[in-house]
Amino acid sequence: MKRTLPFLIILAVLGVALGAGWYLMRPGNDSPRPENTSSAVNSAVVSSSPGSKVSNSANSGAQPPHAIGPENAPVTLEEFGDFECPPCGLLHPVLKTVEKEFGPRLRVIFREFPLVPAHPHALVAARSAEAAGLQGKFWEMHDLLFKNQKTWHEEFDARPTFEGYATQLGLDLERFRRDASSQVVEQRIFLDGKRAHALGVKGTPTVFLNQREVPFESLAPEKLRVLINAELTRSEK
Repeated sequence: MKRTLPFLIILAVLGVALGAGWYLMRPGNDSPRPENTSSAVNSAVVSSSPGSKVSNSANSGAQPPHAIGPENAPVTLEEFGDFECPPCGLLHPVLKTVEKEFGPRLRVIFREFPLVPAHPHALVAARSAEAAGLQGKFWEMHDLLFKNQKTWHEEFDARPTFEGYATQLGLDLERFRRDASSQVVEQRIFLDGKRAHALGVKGTPTVFLNQREVPFESLAPEKLRVLINAELTRSEK
């Protein structure tokens, strides 16, 4: 019995870990629990063109969404991202580039999809971005989090750093602290996660172009530009 006990414990732990991967969020949870899956494995596919169009009616995510660009833009990129995800950090400058290049013809939406517990600071980062958003500074915090990702990723507790960013952005720090743990912020993250699960998102970054998933390898600047131009041509017909 003594010899088999360690093996039984290991099997029990593995069972819990595998079960957590299939656990979906419920309204009563304190925080969302998206699937903790590697983005490189789940986002990369063989095709080089956007996939099948997905329904946009149900599970619309947090409203209003965090978006840059006009609502009636012919092309919309919707990213499900994690501020601590290295590939998301690499995608950040790519999206900034296409935002400038296509201007009002492109709308970019960011959805929260923190991969916990794989990324220990991801949920706190998402809360910080949402709290900044309640003071009109979501995109400014979004940019700071991605630009400095390598720095705060190494910290034991990233919250003081995020509060430093809030101060840098001129936010009311006490309100920022309250909002970061508020029900409003939790609900926005939960709703974005609910939309992600409805669309089959399992890793980050996952990007949809006009409701069609973009293959991971097509998120390179030159390939993404081709897809956007093709969609613009299609919308003009």
